[in-house]
Order: sequence, then structure tokens, then C-alpha cells
Amino acid sequence: MALSVALQLYTVRDDVAADFAGTLAKVKAMGYEGVEFAGLFGHSAAEVKQMCEDAGLDPISAHVPYRDILKNPRGVLSAYAEIGCKYVAIPYLIPEDRPGSENFSEVIENAKLIGKVARELGMTLLYHNHDFEFDKIDGRYALEVLYDTVPADLLQTELDTCWVNVGGEDPAAYVRKYTGRAPVVHLKDFVGSKNENMYELIGIESKKKETTVPFEFRPVGYGRQDMPAIIKAAENAGAAWVVVEQDRPSMELTPLECAAKSRKYLESIGL
Repeated sequence: MALSVALQLYTVRDDVAADFAGTLAKVKAMGYEGVEFAGLFGHSAAEVKQMCEDAGLDPISAHVPYRDILKNPRGVLSAYAEIGCKYVAIPYLIPEDRPGSENFSEVIENAKLIGKVARELGMTLLYHNHDFEFDKIDGRYALEVLYDTVPADLLQTELDTCWVNVGGEDPAAYVRKYTGRAPVVHLKDFVGSKNENMYELIGIESKKKETTVPFEFRPVGYGRQDMPAIIKAAENAGAAWVVVEQDRPSMELTPLECAAKSRKYLESIGL
């Protein structure tokens, strides 16, 4: 099955906040076929659905904070079903909910609940990892505990290949590990190495001075990731979509320029 390419709109969030419809048109012009949401920026589901239709983009998925979903699972997820999303993803866990916390077991059980609601609404729940899910619980990665405990019909993977690498695993091999359970794969590139300040790049305050090679997100194809191998693995695993995400711009480019550079690279290798 041929892969389609989408952009996680978190990449261009300031542009989306300023001009949602105009930014979608620019994303389409870059060659993207779909988008994954990171907030609706005050727009109704009907408005966002129409903007996607006008731009000719497939609204494939949405990242929705875990605790926001828990407040009203059916109400929150219904908006994304109305837009036409096929998937909805838990994108991130705050420290209080992560592996090693007392709440992580509740996260696993709640994922089952959320997955059932998503399924009833015609969507599939995904989990988008960072690196902290590669902490171990009784000798197993917490990410694997999550996927082994929640049935595949309630939870599919959305492996973020940058954070898989940072977590210590080979991204291509890890995508293949979840063959048949990996409908959406995040393409994210970077340079540098794991350090205490990485999360400052996604808005989390750093606590220690830089002591290693600086970590920097890069447009796809311009970092240390073996993107052709990752893309081949996604194809082999049965993925339908790959999603470009760059948390912060780099290389003296704007977020939109980074998104365009990523798409041009993927076109250069036949995607």
C-alpha cells in the first residue's frame, strides 16, 4: 500500500493560529495530502471540516491531550469525528501520568475506555510516544507494557521515530515490530544527542545546563535519521500515512519553510 504524507500542524502552530484556512492552503501547495491537528484554535468542527475540504486536505488525525479527553471522552472526541478524522492520538503525558508514576496504571486502563469511545465514533485511538516510555517496568519498556495490555482493536501505534531513536531503539526496526498495528508513523529528524534540555524545545522548561552535543530538530532528511529505511519499514508494517512533524524550526528557516523542505526531500526519494 502506497504511503500518503501528512503534516502535523503543531509544526506550523503559530501560522495556524493566525490564519487557519490560509495555512492549510499553503500546506496543500507544498504537496501534503493530509493534516494532523494540534488544537482547533477556537474554530468549530464544522468550520475546520470545511477549511480542509476547501484546501483539498484529508483531516486524518488529531493530537488531543490525555487529560482533556478524560474530562468528557465522547464530547471531546465527537468534534474530531465530525471533522472526519480517522484517528485520534494521545500525544503526550505530563510527569504525573508517566511510567514510574502512580497514575500510569490508570493511564493504561483509561486508554481502553478512550479506545472504546473512539471506536464507537468510527475512529481509532493512537498513542504518540516520546522517549520516557522507554523507561522499563519489570524489565520491559513502558511503551510495550501499554501496547501489550491494551488490545490492538482499542489502541494502535503512532510511533514517533525521533523519540524512538532518542529512547535507544532503531526506528525502522521498531516500526517493523508493530507490523499490522502501525497505521500512522511520525517522521521526525534531529541532530545532537539525548540531554536534559531536550524538552525545552517543545515548551518544557530546562533544568540543567547543556553538557552534550546540542539537540536540535531538523527538517526531514536533514538530520541523523535514516529516513529511507524508516519509510521502507513503514511500508512493510502496513502504514497508510507518514506524518511530518518538527517541534521547533531550525537551519534559520521559518516553520513553514521547514515543512516545505521536509516535503521536498520526501518527493526527492519518491514519496
